[in-house]
Amino acid sequence: MRRSAKIAAMMLLPIMLSACAASDDGKSITYTDDRGVSSQPFPKNYRTEVLAFLRTYLNNPVGVRDAVMAEPVERVVGGRQRYVACLRFSPREPDGGYREPRERAMLFVDGRLDRIIENAVEPCAGVAYAPFAELEKMTR
Repeated sequence: MRRSAKIAAMMLLPIMLSACAASDDGKSITYTDDRGVSSQPFPKNYRTEVLAFLRTYLNNPVGVRDAVMAEPVERVVGGRQRYVACLRFSPREPDGGYREPRERAMLFVDGRLDRIIENAVEPCAGVAYAPFAELEKMTR
């Protein structure tokens, strides 16, 4: 009897945990909880914040090629107004080679970097890129 109770508890645990993880409010997990207002402040230090983030995000920040960045623009992402700075670059691979550049979107909430979206074709549609030499000059 004790064994069947343990098995039942083990089978019900994932169901109970999934119910806790799911919520009806539709919020995604982010680093910054915004105030919920539609108008966001412009991220004044976006270049500095992006460089600081990429220094830890990239396995090897040395040798980045083809780095370009667009100034932040307001977009609706996840149903909320956000400033999005689009970035395209090719990091050096562990074998020393390079892949094709990919677009990434840097999302800002309340003027601060919140998260990155990989392969961000939709949020970056129509932005005007400019060279981002600071990224190509990064060191460890």
